[in-house]
Order: sequence, then structure tokens, then C-alpha cells
Amino acid sequence: MVDRLERHQVAIYLIAIAAGGAVGWAATDLGSILEHLINPLLGALLYVTFLQVPVADLGEALRDTRFLSALLVINFVLVPLVVAVMYAMLPAQQAVQVGVLLVLLCPCVDYVIVFSGLAGGSSTRLIAATPLLLVAQMALLPLFLWLFLGSELTDVVEFRPFAVAFVVLIVIPLALAWATQWWTTRRSAGARVTEAVNTTMVPLMAAVLFVVVASQVPALDGNLSDVASVVPFYVAFLVVMAFLGTALSAAFRLDTGGRRALVFSGATRNSLVVLPLALALPAGFEIAAVVVVTQTLVEVIGMVVYVRLVPRLVS
Repeated sequence: MVDRLERHQVAIYLIAIAAGGAVGWAATDLGSILEHLINPLLGALLYVTFLQVPVADLGEALRDTRFLSALLVINFVLVPLVVAVMYAMLPAQQAVQVGVLLVLLCPCVDYVIVFSGLAGGSSTRLIAATPLLLVAQMALLPLFLWLFLGSELTDVVEFRPFAVAFVVLIVIPLALAWATQWWTTRRSAGARVTEAVNTTMVPLMAAVLFVVVASQVPALDGNLSDVASVVPFYVAFLVVMAFLGTALSAAFRLDTGGRRALVFSGATRNSLVVLPLALALPAGFEIAAVVVVTQTLVEVIGMVVYVRLVPRLVS
């Protein structure tokens, strides 16, 4: 069963996205309820992901300064430059601009690990880099917003969700995974539990995609013109970052796993974490959340394409 699920996982994810969209349109009242399931499901997914990487491997990955340097360059040098070019062409509505900047300037720290692993990328190195990426974006996002929008808008963004995400999506799943690994080395029951948990990767990923799409589709209602205005930018971002990531990985002379992981990290954004930031904006900025939601929907479809494309682009 596990082999069958893994063999057909891309089709399963597409079905989950389509089903989430259908449920979101048909039962709009469920959106606010399902939204509360996103972080628990993501936390469970990352627990399973962390569980598959021994602690010793994480220590070795942290010593890979070449990969970590490339990761910082692509996310905090190249991505802001790409966003700066796009910014000049964005709609003039300030709330739309804020939403695009919030989501594109923050690298993903959660399901990028799963999608990268599906494409043969080095999940171990991405896992080791997640705290660094999250802390760096927390520190640099106010600076980036100030450079793009001016000082008056940096004060309206609430950064508490970043701290919550760090605890819920990284600290707790990682601690539980390490505790389970310790249990596995000492008790046969631990080994059996680990084996059972490792079979849940594909179902959990499908559940995350379903819940994300189903919970956010209702937010698009009545804002289709704003959605239409930003979709081309999100698609263009995915295309551009595929080639920039490939070129940078070659410049840093990374191995195949590192190169694929770098491409995914440069392309995937932290939409699930920055959505609460957008929702916390003051009156007049409601469209910013819709803009962030739109990026989520574009990206989850784009990641399914990336899983097939990146192994051909980076071999």
C-alpha cells in the first residue's frame, strides 16, 4: 500500500487540490473551521519528515556551509531583486502590493521539505536550515518592507505569527521526532511505531493540500479581479526562480540533492505563515490576505509541476 501511494502520489495530490477547491466553493462556511486544521496538519507532516532524518545527519548538514550560503543568497539576495523588478509592474493598490511583498519575500520552511524530497532534493539539509531561514526572514522582512514601502507601513505588520510558527511547526515536531528516535533505539515498540508513522507521509501531504485549498477558496469570492491581477506575477516568479536556482546551484558547485533542494527553496514561499500577518493588517488592507491566499493556490499547483520538472532540469 505504501509503495502504491508513493508511486501515485502526484495524482493523489492533484485530486486533493481539486477536492479542496470543490469543497471550498460548495461549503464556504467550512473555511474558517478548516483553517484551524492547517497548522496541526503541517506540524504532523513535519514530524513525519523529521522522523525520517537521524539526528546525526542533521549535525552533518549544518556543517555544509556551501549549501547554507547558497540558501541565504538565493532567498535574501536574488529573490528580493526579482521582487524589486516585479514591484515596478504591480497594481497601484497598496494593499495588493503589501500582500505580494509579504508572501514573496519570505522563504518556505514547511512543505518545501516534502516537495523537495519528492523530487530527489536533500531534505536533510533543508530541515537543518529551517531555523536559520525563519530567523533570517523575521529579521529582514521589516527592512525589506521599509525599502519597498517606506517606514509608515513597517509598523502595521504584526510578527507574532512567525514566533508561533517557529514553535508549532519546527520546535515541537523536531523535539517529538528526536524523542521517537531515542525511543526506537531502546524499545522494539518504538521501532514499530516509527515504521507505522512513516507510512502516513502521502496521506498527510494530501490532507494538508486539501485543507489549505478548501479553507482558503472562500476568501477568493468577490475578489476575482484582484486574484487575476497577481496570478501572472506568481507564475512568473516560479518560472524565473527555477532557472535562477539552477544557475546558482551550479555556481556553488552543489551536488544533485543540494541543487534540487536549492531550487525548491528559492521558489517556495512562506504563505501559510505570512497569512496571519496579512489578516492582522488594519482596515483598508483586507485585500492583502486574499493576495496571499492566491499565492498559496498557485504554489501548491506549481509544486506538483516542480516535482516532475526539477529532476529533469537538475540531473
